[in-house]
Amino acid sequence: MTAASELPRTADAVVVGGGTVGAWCAFLNLPEGAGTTTIESKTNFLRAVRSGVVEAAARPLHVGRTVVVVDTELRDDDERLVARVTQTQAVLSPR
Repeated sequence: MTAASELPRTADAVVVGGGTVGAWCAFLNLPEGAGTTTIESKTNFLRAVRSGVVEAAARPLHVGRTVVVVDTELRDDDERLVARVTQTQAVLSPR
């Protein structure tokens, strides 16, 4: 499953929003009853956004038994890639 959201234009919002959308994507791909936490997150800023909104869309690159790796693309109103977040989420088994 993928996840998407519209975000404000600040760099902090891109990092937090991109990470949040990525975490939701990981959550949507967990086994029933499992949880998740971020192991690693990396953001590449590719261009400035001076107006409009930023849209984030995440997709899983790997869904495994112990980790989920997610790629989140952030695009401006003209659909230009403005940032990319790659993160690794641990799969926390239910107790």
